[in-house]
Amino acid sequence: MRQINKVAVLGAGVMGATIAAHLANAGLEILLLDIVPKGLDKQEEAKGLTLDNPLVRNRIARNGLQGLLKMRPAPFYLKDYASQIQVGNLEDDLEKLKSCDWIIEVVIEYMPIKLDLLKKIVPNLAPGAILTTNTSGLSVNEMAAVLPAELRKNFLATHFFNPPRYMRLMEIVPCTETDPVVMNGLADFISKRLGKGIVYAKDTTNFIANRIGTYAIYKGIQHMVEMGMTVEEVDSVAGPATARPKSAAFRTADLVGLDTLGHVGTNSHDLLPDDEERGVFKMPDFMKKMIDAGQLGNKTKQGFYKKDVVDGKKQIFYYDYVSGEYKPLAKPKFASVQMVKQVDDPAQKVKMVVSAKDKGAEFAWKSLRDTLIYTVNRIPEIADDVVNVDNAMRWGFNWEIGPFEMLDAIGVAAFVKRAEKDGLKVPESLQGVESFYRFSATGQKEYFDFATRTYLPVPVKEGQIQLQILKKAGKVVEKNANCSVVDLGDGVFGFEFHSKMNSISGDILAMTHKAIKRAEEEGVGLVIGNHGTNFSVGANLMMVAVALAEGAYDDIAMAVKAFQKATMAVKYAKVPVVSAPFGMTLGGGAEFCLHSDGINAHAETYMGLVEIGVGLLPAGGGTKEMSLRSIELAQKNKTDVQPFIFKNFEQLAMAKVSMGAAELYGMDYMRHGDSISMDIDRLIGDAKQKVLALAVNYRPKRPAENIPAPGRGIAAAIKSQLWNMQMGNFITEYEAEMGTIIAQVMCGGDVNPGTLISEEYLLQLERENFLKLCGNKKTAERIQHMLKTGKPLRN
Repeated sequence: MRQINKVAVLGAGVMGATIAAHLANAGLEILLLDIVPKGLDKQEEAKGLTLDNPLVRNRIARNGLQGLLKMRPAPFYLKDYASQIQVGNLEDDLEKLKSCDWIIEVVIEYMPIKLDLLKKIVPNLAPGAILTTNTSGLSVNEMAAVLPAELRKNFLATHFFNPPRYMRLMEIVPCTETDPVVMNGLADFISKRLGKGIVYAKDTTNFIANRIGTYAIYKGIQHMVEMGMTVEEVDSVAGPATARPKSAAFRTADLVGLDTLGHVGTNSHDLLPDDEERGVFKMPDFMKKMIDAGQLGNKTKQGFYKKDVVDGKKQIFYYDYVSGEYKPLAKPKFASVQMVKQVDDPAQKVKMVVSAKDKGAEFAWKSLRDTLIYTVNRIPEIADDVVNVDNAMRWGFNWEIGPFEMLDAIGVAAFVKRAEKDGLKVPESLQGVESFYRFSATGQKEYFDFATRTYLPVPVKEGQIQLQILKKAGKVVEKNANCSVVDLGDGVFGFEFHSKMNSISGDILAMTHKAIKRAEEEGVGLVIGNHGTNFSVGANLMMVAVALAEGAYDDIAMAVKAFQKATMAVKYAKVPVVSAPFGMTLGGGAEFCLHSDGINAHAETYMGLVEIGVGLLPAGGGTKEMSLRSIELAQKNKTDVQPFIFKNFEQLAMAKVSMGAAELYGMDYMRHGDSISMDIDRLIGDAKQKVLALAVNYRPKRPAENIPAPGRGIAAAIKSQLWNMQMGNFITEYEAEMGTIIAQVMCGGDVNPGTLISEEYLLQLERENFLKLCGNKKTAERIQHMLKTGKPLRN
């Protein structure tokens, strides 16, 4: 397959523009084209421009690009990446398509317009160029029919989900003549460079995720009405309690837009005459009224939910489909939902909820029962195997586990028995299936294949490391309840956290030394990584809260010292240590990364030293490390250290968290030589390769000595700024006190500028001032508030 360096995106609406942004995130050159405006806008008229002026002719594409810079959540990793996008129009710039390796059509979801555009661009495509459509469900073969035979080999659908940066799913749908080599090569490129999870769908209406996801919502509405439940009650069940996202059913509808959801549902109803559940896709009357009234969800600020101000306070209301009015949230609490609040395993949650006896459990069972039966009946219509379907729902609708994984959770035989007892026709294909997934004797994960009625290996990407499979294969060399050391092969060991939210506790700190010793004595290096929801949310706050409540300050001091010893062991190991962060990497999780020889981060890494949010300072070496990095930058640039201290102090004092890995370079958390993986499946494998590269000629470091302290003058300058902010009521007295303490530690304490200090001295300052902050009763209040609400408290 030809190398892809330049991509054209045809259509600069929200979807086209955000696809262009994510392509720019991947380092590609982008040509963004849209139609020529039919008339002048007021600004153009005021400037005396004509319809022939390039500024006018490129306006739609240019507005699409400019809109990206204001969009939230941000479509770019860094706003600078917008410079990689060149704008133009579909009249004057078609010649430029000849320089593009991949052309993506992203115009309105209306077949005649798509066909006209495809025919128009054909003469301007380079030989071997790949042409794809971003349709969400229109026929790929109908589009292919208007293309020359040679081009049809390079034509397929690449369905991005919105927003493209954040939604992992990519549905790839070939036409009957697509060259498998082209399809597989493009899929590999999209996986590696764009970080997408690839699902192979068939050319059927709405493909996989929208077909099943829309059915699940519509069927849920049907059961809601029959059972006399409210929108709010349904969402309390159809979210995390049953392994679905927090947005559940109706918040998801508001997020997507009721008009969009309705369009997808109507497509299924109109274009699937033989679907046994076709009637489910008929839009409910109340939903049609909502759309006609402009109650479309988040984009119109009212849908199934809306926010309003009552007596000066923000209040959320849900839509009552019976009266057509909005009602205040009632916060329903079904016992079935409450009992799984502390259960982490999504499969266990599903099993427990559908087995309970209240109204919420009844809804959960009925809605899941029907959705799972519908899904089973879709194979092989929409996809050939269960893996593609499960991945589509996890990546496209953010389900924690897919439909066939849910069947395994409930138990296939138990599901069949209960559904038949309800009087439903159960698919014959379910008979005799023990489970849809299993592990072989060698630790290989396998799935049940309907076509052959046998188990086949779940595909694994080249370079992908799956810790679960390695552990099943007996590669664990050390473990305790919260972490494991796993042999990754080639002399590289993996240090995996698997505590609740991957919070760092004493046994993880103790295992750190064992993991490093194992790598030093039996291997060449260590990767710190895991497959959790987040890399690590930091230290275990509950342990700190208990110690504070008991006044056990000696225990806190010992715990802080143990944390510092662990991170310093990482920094000064005799072999290279590489961290592989992703998702939330906060507090202590960030400190482990900062002390590693290298970082190989997933693109969506949200890292920050956020301890000030609970009234503390980073004391696992984080404050010390940001001080050292400030000093190193000043020495490297032969300039004053003050601006670097100010910048890094601000990050700690404001608990700044990166909005992606690309921002970590500017925050000085990642440095030259660190790298970013777009594909999270390859994250640990990429980190392993970095370890092997570093190990070739690794030179262990030694603890820093003779460091010139920034000194009391810079600390005083920061304190002065904090005082001004306090006087202006921008921060509280307590926040000013915390900021002053952090500044003093970063500046080396009460010493003259240039006083030679050591890394160990800075660690001692960290410990002393951490304990000082622990002695403030407001710190305990902040920790309790964080544990209770998950949000920082201002006081």
